[in-house]
Amino acid sequence: MPTVSGPSPTQEQIHAWVDQRLSPEEHAAVEALLAAQPHLHGEARQWRAQAQALRALYPEDRGAPVPDHLEDSLRQLALRQQRHTLWARWGGMAASVALAFAGGWYMRPPLSGAAMAAGTSSPHTFIQQASVAYAVYAPEVRHPVEVTSAEQAHLVQWLSKRLGRTLRVPDLSAEGYTLMGGRLLPGDSGARAQFMFQDAADHRITLYLGGVSTPTAQPSGHDTAFQFSSQGKNSSFYWVDQGFGYALTGVLDRAALMQLSELVFAQISAADTVTQPK
Repeated sequence: MPTVSGPSPTQEQIHAWVDQRLSPEEHAAVEALLAAQPHLHGEARQWRAQAQALRALYPEDRGAPVPDHLEDSLRQLALRQQRHTLWARWGGMAASVALAFAGGWYMRPPLSGAAMAAGTSSPHTFIQQASVAYAVYAPEVRHPVEVTSAEQAHLVQWLSKRLGRTLRVPDLSAEGYTLMGGRLLPGDSGARAQFMFQDAADHRITLYLGGVSTPTAQPSGHDTAFQFSSQGKNSSFYWVDQGFGYALTGVLDRAALMQLSELVFAQISAADTVTQPK
């Protein structure tokens, strides 16, 4: 991953440098900024070389405006290179899931006016967000969680307060998974939480949860059945219980993940039932 030091030139400055539209003083200033950003400097030099190659195709028209179709091609090429740099910085796994999230977002059915007013998170969107969170934090070596299991009481109290609901951490030790800790995450219309578990072989799963607004939800009982989703190597089971969404995610086959999801669901439901006022 490239090392970034110092301020970066703006895209306008880079394109002006590529097109040689800067005064000597401005050119020197942008050169200094690029020198501190080797990855940007290399890209900008490639763009300049491509622009020069295109100009060389039309030496007799050097003083004329660049043809629209060539200018559009240069813009598209620059955009592709910028996207490639962003994906490289994020890392392969997280980028692939984020790309899947973007694709899912544009392919999903449009929300109704009532759903948009209520800030509804569709199951598809919730699962994608859980999968992205898993892809970003599960590979972490030093900081996979924000608060470790050594402070579990504080972790649960803190996240419960932020999410506005008493949270339950399921006990998955019978399945070989121990709690590592958790963290606070942003959601569509409020806070979300993520609990992370790990087995003896360092395989990790996460429980992503938070409030969701579902217009069709019933005040009592369960709102939806389990829904399964697979994004690359990651798989998730999602369900909603009394206006709260849950997604269990890991690199597991469907049967194994389903078994864990049922265990999580049973424990959380049982705990909620016990604490409900009579």
